[in-house]
Amino acid sequence: MRALLLTRSPDLSAAVTDVSEADLPGGDVLVDVSHSSLNYKDGLAITGRGKIVRGAFPFVPGIDLAGTVAESASDDWAPGDRVVLTGWGTGEDRWGGYAERARASAEHLVRLPDGLSAEDAMWIGTAGFTAALSVLALEAHGVAPGGGPVAVTGASGGVGSMATALLAAAGHEVSAVTGTASAHDYLRALGAAEIVGRETLAEASDPPLQKGVWAGAVDSVGGTTLAALLAQARRHACVAACGLAGGPDLATTVFPFILRGVTLAGIDSNTAPPDLRERAWGRLADAAAAGHLAAVEKTVIGLDDLVEWAGRIVDGDTVGRVVVDVRA
Repeated sequence: MRALLLTRSPDLSAAVTDVSEADLPGGDVLVDVSHSSLNYKDGLAITGRGKIVRGAFPFVPGIDLAGTVAESASDDWAPGDRVVLTGWGTGEDRWGGYAERARASAEHLVRLPDGLSAEDAMWIGTAGFTAALSVLALEAHGVAPGGGPVAVTGASGGVGSMATALLAAAGHEVSAVTGTASAHDYLRALGAAEIVGRETLAEASDPPLQKGVWAGAVDSVGGTTLAALLAQARRHACVAACGLAGGPDLATTVFPFILRGVTLAGIDSNTAPPDLRERAWGRLADAAAAGHLAAVEKTVIGLDDLVEWAGRIVDGDTVGRVVVDVRA
């Protein structure tokens, strides 16, 4: 089967080659993979700019995959079932989606909702799944339409695009934070009510409590941006933290939490429990069926294009979502 294989001897290299199905890791379900996607984390893995891969080399990356069950030793799945897999160490600890077949644990798979094709699922992918988890977290903490603006950072990226679309569809006033001037029209098409330059949140949060602006936020940037969001959060706001494109450090104080009752909700898309996964994918399927995600830009590439596009996504030179047609 064809796969994008990472090798290290001693430098990292990535190339599309034939690999043996016998090299697949253990798992009670064998999946015929038709589509995967390119995420920021995948870009770091392929370019070697981040320590993403923890499995032994050679290694097949790709943190998402969708396809049909080919073989199953589990009563939960049968050949022909349509499935999606995100997280659970896929593409990090164990071989991922950039191959024509993959093995997985039965409990890690989610049934692909009716109305979503495999390509649709990977157009949504981990980015959309993470965005849906973030929106569910805001709602669980009382962030409601009409309560004030909700910021989405990294808004033109995969998570940001999906979060902007989902929040706007739910009736929120979305402030899309971006440093990509060419993405303004795109973000308005997604439903953003306001475009905010990322430099607005790029400075240190001094003083640690500022004018309350945000009723909620979905942050995929981290670092100074997240600290600034917390300093500018309104009373009882919720900020969902789901990424670190701007760095892992967080220089903040307890003041937003103890003086304004702000909630910082951590979003872990990797090991989210099955019931929450089903809720998130159901929300995404409904949004897609209603056309709420239609404006999220989609680019489809093949395995042979991955090395080039990995560099582009790490450099911030992509908009929306990049789908990988594994069979192309």
